Amino acid sequence: MSGTRVTDGIHELTEDVSGSPYWNQDIAPSLLKDRHWGLKDIAALWISMSACIPTYMLASSLIAEGMNWYQAVLTIFLGNAIVLVPMVLNAHAGTKYGIPFPVYCRPSFGVLGANIPALLRALVACGWFGIQTWIGGWAIFKILAIYFPSWEAAAPLVAGISLPQLACFLFFWSINMLVIYKGIESIRILLDIKAPLLIILGLALLAWAWRQAGGFGPMLGQPSQFVAGGPKDGQFWSVFFPSLTGMIGFWATLSLNIPDFTRFARSQRDQLIGQTIGLPATMALYSFIGVAVTSATIVLYGAPVWDPVVLITKFKNPLVLTVSLFSLCLATLATNLAANVVSPANDFANLWPKRITFRVGGFITGVIGILIQPWKLVADPSGYIFTWLVGYSALLGSIGGVLIADYYLIRRANLDLPGLYRRDGPYWYSGGFNRAAIAALLLGILPCVPGFLNVIKLIEAPAFFKSLYHYAWFVSFAISAAVYFVLMRAFREPGDAPAPDGAAPLPAGG
Repeated sequence: MSGTRVTDGIHELTEDVSGSPYWNQDIAPSLLKDRHWGLKDIAALWISMSACIPTYMLASSLIAEGMNWYQAVLTIFLGNAIVLVPMVLNAHAGTKYGIPFPVYCRPSFGVLGANIPALLRALVACGWFGIQTWIGGWAIFKILAIYFPSWEAAAPLVAGISLPQLACFLFFWSINMLVIYKGIESIRILLDIKAPLLIILGLALLAWAWRQAGGFGPMLGQPSQFVAGGPKDGQFWSVFFPSLTGMIGFWATLSLNIPDFTRFARSQRDQLIGQTIGLPATMALYSFIGVAVTSATIVLYGAPVWDPVVLITKFKNPLVLTVSLFSLCLATLATNLAANVVSPANDFANLWPKRITFRVGGFITGVIGILIQPWKLVADPSGYIFTWLVGYSALLGSIGGVLIADYYLIRRANLDLPGLYRRDGPYWYSGGFNRAAIAALLLGILPCVPGFLNVIKLIEAPAFFKSLYHYAWFVSFAISAAVYFVLMRAFREPGDAPAPDGAAPLPAGG
């Protein structure tokens, strides 16, 4: 293909498209010399992102719904094994062509239409960024409150939180902003440091709990509430499927924007094996550590302590507290930056490439992360799983269906690399938007809307839509993929590109 050079299956851009309003240095295809991420780095990416406080606490929500420990851990493992499939499929384009997620959206949605899935993904990431930043700030607050007890009694001052809580939140937020300023390579180094450290510390915490409690206590022996005669006899599947969808939703964001990372991978083998090793096993291990350690706290303290931050405050040794604080902050920082900053930074940059850089996009993410008041999002664990995770999984499943159908079924994994950045290229649909992709996106989301409105108590949806909502990610993915494929086949041959509509160039912001 003209304008590119191919080396071991990796396409490198040789044509100069820097004059295009749809190009900047941050969303340009990565060159071979920029590909520093090997198998170890890709595995470390997932180990680092999975080993975090939300993962530790994830199984607790499932046990609260009635599962026993192994049902909860297996549900988490299965959900992550399923989401690994679109993860690896979407990662292929990033590695082959060196393109970030918003540019990967251009063949299916159009050069300007790509801003639709990019901004939808970015807004979800902003929500997650706020949640993770609040958790990091909360860890700092709880541990410092041991030395400053009056902090706990401080009255709410701003939006329902006290001045010390706000100060810790903003301090941790500023650390995130500093790393964003340093760029994505600093994030890779941070992930490589965090991955082995957090695995070691997690296993050390597990060993401590086992030794102190003389075993893992009653939690691991607690029967499922779904057994015959149990409080939820016969209701297992009605809990399992929405829970499975929630587990898929946990990383549904990354299953879309994984090209943001794999564009720096050295080979397809590295990204494939690295992700397979890093994701499902680490999620299952860390959720098990959360369950097992919490079961030990019942023996030690007479009540379950699910929050690892609260658990750490029960240690009085200053060295233990210092190491724990550093580890919790490092865990949250690395996960937050990789999972919730890289993508929206690129997504906002794609909105106006000549004015918004990766750094500016990251700062926009940070500001929105404050404005959403994340402490309110995590206040209700039930809403966290069944409203937040399941709700946005429908949205992201639909985007994933369009992207995978386009890249594999329509394009057969072949893209015109220079054309991704040109108005006169093959991906400039009429007006810059591919209406087939937008229609498929909306039709995939539509069946899940009544169930979502029912969950947030705006309407009383029919039973069919309540049930359908439990499978939101699967439903939206399948419908959008099928609709997109049919529409593209009906109106043009696979691989054919619509001609430019001849209109005057639009401004870079769309």
